[in-house]
Amino acid sequence: MTDSTRVPTLVLGGTGYVAGELLRLIAGHPRLRLAGILSDSKPGERVAAAFPHLAVAYPHTTYLSLDETESLIASTEDLAVLAAAPHGVSAALLDRLLIVASGAGTRLRVVDISADYRFTDAAAYQSVYKHAHGAPTRLSDFTCAIPEHLPSLTTAHVAHPGCFATAMLLALVPLVSLNLIDADVFISGITGSTGSGRSPVEGTHHPRRHSDVYSYGALGHRHAPEVMGIVQRLTGTAIRLHFVPHSGPFARGIHATTQARLLRSLSTDEIRAALSDFYKDQPFVRVLAEAPRMKDVVGSNYAHLSATTDGTSLAVMSVIDNLTKGAAGGAVQWLNRLYGWDQTLGLTAPAVGWS
Repeated sequence: MTDSTRVPTLVLGGTGYVAGELLRLIAGHPRLRLAGILSDSKPGERVAAAFPHLAVAYPHTTYLSLDETESLIASTEDLAVLAAAPHGVSAALLDRLLIVASGAGTRLRVVDISADYRFTDAAAYQSVYKHAHGAPTRLSDFTCAIPEHLPSLTTAHVAHPGCFATAMLLALVPLVSLNLIDADVFISGITGSTGSGRSPVEGTHHPRRHSDVYSYGALGHRHAPEVMGIVQRLTGTAIRLHFVPHSGPFARGIHATTQARLLRSLSTDEIRAALSDFYKDQPFVRVLAEAPRMKDVVGSNYAHLSATTDGTSLAVMSVIDNLTKGAAGGAVQWLNRLYGWDQTLGLTAPAVGWS
């Protein structure tokens, strides 16, 4: 397939870690080609300066300004958009670009990775993120879920849940859908430093984070209401999520442990069989007999789950790569779905193994 027959793809998000991961995946995707990457702060600068590891794929590519991005949209018939702009910025930016596309007759297919389209209600968004939504009339144009949990779409665009949310939803949705657990759910999760973004902060400073583990946002993290809303929309059942996130001394990966009371007595084998059956047609989710390890998924779009029970309560362990399955990889998986391709296209590379 030549570049002229690949779908032109626009990345929003500039120099962030998720944008870099999107660029890496696009470089190896058989049906996509990078048409442009927007950075309003670095227009004209080389992408390889921000991402030296991608210089072999993008030796001469430079960042676009907002005006250049709008010109690209207006001159392209069909354009895929992968949006990794910051929370609070993405909604208004996408609204502006969708208006340009509508005026030019351009078809945009958008996957947003920010939090801006994860809620169906602007007031719910504002209550969590403490600022008004940037484009409340667009909320109905987006559906938020991970690809494994939604067989078909009724909206033109998709919002991919966050990285912690992805790890939690992989365990929660089958447990709630199958009516296996009580409404009170307790989740403890640990994430790598890339989950905090590229801008240096105390939580990502190496001497502070190295050889240490600590919690943050305990029982008040913004992903909890997002996950509760998604679970209720997908299953029709409300849960009460008690979530304690932790920072870990590694760059990539998430390990989440979900605990809840069983509604009926089940063995460990029965729980694992139920999870395996739920995900039997999902190539990126594997249910294991042994405890899952992050190193077996980091650098890949795969998720590993396992479970154990004492007969009255259960624990489900899930591991993902926060930048891939939890962000860029999940977004490309959705883009494959939006174009009617096999959802695994460009995403089947195995984990690094010794990262």
